[in-house]
Amino acid sequence: MAMNRRMAREAAFELLFETEFKKNEERADIFALSTENREIEEDAYIKTVYFGVCEHQGELDELINKHAKGWKVTRISRVSRSILRLAIYEMRYVDDVPHHVAINEAVELCKKFDEESARAFVNGVLNSIKDELLGAANA
Repeated sequence: MAMNRRMAREAAFELLFETEFKKNEERADIFALSTENREIEEDAYIKTVYFGVCEHQGELDELINKHAKGWKVTRISRVSRSILRLAIYEMRYVDDVPHHVAINEAVELCKKFDEESARAFVNGVLNSIKDELLGAANA
């Protein structure tokens, strides 16, 4: 069965979350081992998003720090942090994912993997970032 975008996004989230616990391991090794262990099919979207988030993590975290009022990236739960990075990456770098879809999908990931209180937080941060990105695009 072919993997749909939601399944691919979820798999990418799981990889990003796992990476939070493996700070000293090479991203390529984490990716290879995890996809093999979980029998994740070869999917270009998962690979692109996972390595893209890893590559742009500093920039993504700056946006989170800027828009998560009163919260530093380091204080946000690993689940929320991984979801935020994934959604922001999609908004910035994945052309066929509209901003509202990236945000809705992030909230869906929160519903499945995070505490209930995280939904409003993630939604608020992402909407604030979306406004900045759209403002910059229209400037």
